[in-house]
Amino acid sequence: MHTVQLNQPVPEFTCSTTADEALTLAQLKGKNVVIYFYPKDNTPGCTQEGQDFRDNYTAFQQANTLIFGVSRDSLRTHNNFKTKFSFPFDLISDPDETVCQLFEVIKPKKLYGKEYIGIERSTFLIDAHGVLIQEWRKVRVKGHVAEVLAAAETLTKSDSND
Repeated sequence: MHTVQLNQPVPEFTCSTTADEALTLAQLKGKNVVIYFYPKDNTPGCTQEGQDFRDNYTAFQQANTLIFGVSRDSLRTHNNFKTKFSFPFDLISDPDETVCQLFEVIKPKKLYGKEYIGIERSTFLIDAHGVLIQEWRKVRVKGHVAEVLAAAETLTKSDSND
């Protein structure tokens, strides 16, 4: 399987979402797409990041940009998380790490001195043609969504100038 490369088309993938449907990248052509990877539903940083995307959802829509959050949690857990915090966007369940591997976000991590393998908080911006335009790795939640939104708005402006 190929992995994503900056300024290259993102390889096609299919995943399960909280909309109860299989989603393919091809279905999203014509829109910019933000895919953000986070470690776990209902944890403080992941909740804050989701709320920041939620609170800026209208601005992302105005920038012709869809948002998807991805973790290894189940669709049931995702649906509860989405409902609890009123996320207006879908979450992708990736228990077998197919999408995580595609974007190379599975990394060795440490918590309280213990090593484990987990999702490194990362965000990817894909343009309306399916090309990876920008990536943020080892994301710090504070101020991150504003950065992503600014990049999405820049993309939309450059599209309208074509």
